[in-house]
Amino acid sequence: MSATWSNWAGNVTATPARIVEPRSVEEVVDAVKQAADRGEHVRVVGAGHSFTPLVATEGTLLRLTHLTGVVEVDRERRRVRVAAGTPLHVLNPLLDALGLALPNLGDIDRQGIAGAVATGTHGTGVRHQGIGAAVIGLTLVLADGSVVAVDDARDPELFRAATVGLGAFGVVVEVELQCVPAFRLRALETPGRLGEVVERYEAMVAEHDHVDVHWFPHTDRVLLKRNSRVTDDDPGRPQPRWRERLDDDLLSNKLYEVLNRAAASRPTIVPRLNQVSSRVLGAKEYTDTSWRVFCTARDVRFRESEYAVPRTSLPAVLGELRAWIDSHDVALPIPVEVRSTGADDVWLSTAYQRENAYVAVHQYHRMDDGGVFAAFEAMVREHDGRPHWGKLHTLGAEDLSRLYPRFGDVQRVRDRVDPERLFANAHLAHILGD
Repeated sequence: MSATWSNWAGNVTATPARIVEPRSVEEVVDAVKQAADRGEHVRVVGAGHSFTPLVATEGTLLRLTHLTGVVEVDRERRRVRVAAGTPLHVLNPLLDALGLALPNLGDIDRQGIAGAVATGTHGTGVRHQGIGAAVIGLTLVLADGSVVAVDDARDPELFRAATVGLGAFGVVVEVELQCVPAFRLRALETPGRLGEVVERYEAMVAEHDHVDVHWFPHTDRVLLKRNSRVTDDDPGRPQPRWRERLDDDLLSNKLYEVLNRAAASRPTIVPRLNQVSSRVLGAKEYTDTSWRVFCTARDVRFRESEYAVPRTSLPAVLGELRAWIDSHDVALPIPVEVRSTGADDVWLSTAYQRENAYVAVHQYHRMDDGGVFAAFEAMVREHDGRPHWGKLHTLGAEDLSRLYPRFGDVQRVRDRVDPERLFANAHLAHILGD
């Protein structure tokens, strides 16, 4: 089947020679071998939530839609093996039913587990790590059609390279995850002022397990989310379903889409709209299952650039970004998001051997970015910023080799398992080198 493919944001399109939806690992093997015989490149797509042309191809595009579900459970060690195409919004309830949970999650749950891991989805919490750090094993189909299982004991170099692997090493068909017992979070959401939040940021991330800051550009207002893990005997209750529907469905999506469309029609009203938006979602406190607190519905489409910088650089980066926005003719109706995570040991993780603050700049998909993405990238370059692999950036292999200590090892492992670059495209050639 051949058709035009587009990502979720609509900023990347491709016309692959064929789109294949295998129903088994054996069918993945067949699709890889057939593509190689035809001289076609192979890329794998999940939910299309990346903003970069990471999966764009004129060759074979594999959709792992049918490879879903929990394959195996080790209850004693709290480990699960999951089919690569399983969406996070499907996986989270499945784990919950087993009394398990992922230690950390991002705020969007539409991605497939393999895509979320491959691009470095991270979540927030300085005492916690991104999803990739929970991966303890992978099963891949390599360029020669062989199926290999890798972990810290079996080909550990391929394991470390392919975990946040950008689809450059093979087709991930299964992911083994180290889970934790299911847990609840107390969510506290309050309005605040940007300057006060920056000043208190280190104290907040030390006090709370997960801190997420949403700053409304053209204002000094923020929505501050602080989530803390609670014990089983904590009396907290979930928010009423009517409030959840009001906030997540009506205010954060339907009404917010209307406001963003108004902003696209009249960009000059954005500062006033942001003042309104920052007040619409009031303070609230509730307790619920971890994934229900972590993940929110995001129907308003946007483009995004996100960089990880050392946490000590956060005040400077936010100050520079605010000064640039205030001094340029740009309209940004979607909040800038600030999060932090602990360091990990995954070679291409943005958190490799470094605690980070993450700053994410967004623009509504119907609006021009006004130069903010390029300006933001220039700012974070001065702070050793590492780009989120699934979000807008222009850095190439030369830049990235200076930012990632194991970058040369990544290239060496790629040369070993895919010397003919079956799993390549123009974007991968740019970021990993030929």
